[in-house]
Amino acid sequence: MNTLHKNRHLTYLALLSAMAIALNLLETAMIPPLFGVFRVGLANIIALITWKVLGVKSMISVNLMRVLIGSLLSGTFLGSTFWISLGGVCLSTLALLLGNMLKSSVIFTSVLSAIAHSTGQVLVVMNFYKQAMMLTTLPYFILLSVPVGILTGYVATVAIKRVRPLQ
Repeated sequence: MNTLHKNRHLTYLALLSAMAIALNLLETAMIPPLFGVFRVGLANIIALITWKVLGVKSMISVNLMRVLIGSLLSGTFLGSTFWISLGGVCLSTLALLLGNMLKSSVIFTSVLSAIAHSTGQVLVVMNFYKQAMMLTTLPYFILLSVPVGILTGYVATVAIKRVRPLQ
């Protein structure tokens, strides 16, 4: 990889990371959660775009930076919110990796990712607070994850078509 290509890649990675962090903070601060606990996950749009435009390794970096830097900026680093977010991002990243291996569409992968994110968060909450009954909320989160995954996948698909010429 030549220097110009490396610099361009790092620039795109930094911009996409900043956008993911900003969307995450914006959603947390300004958009109330559905039913008091369920967030749309606007930053996942950026993860999907990064996956398609820069590749899997960059997508993993963006997801981790979003959680780490986002939690530092919001003052939740190493608190329960940080671990819940990290659990969701780790499982959703694994779902994105699975979607990549299966060469599935962005929308299908987004739905898988949304379901995995909700599952990861519920599992962390169950473990963190020793509340096995949290598992009863998982079917509801999965039901909400499907339309949210379709929505974020659709937005990412439209954005990817517009971003591609920049490569």
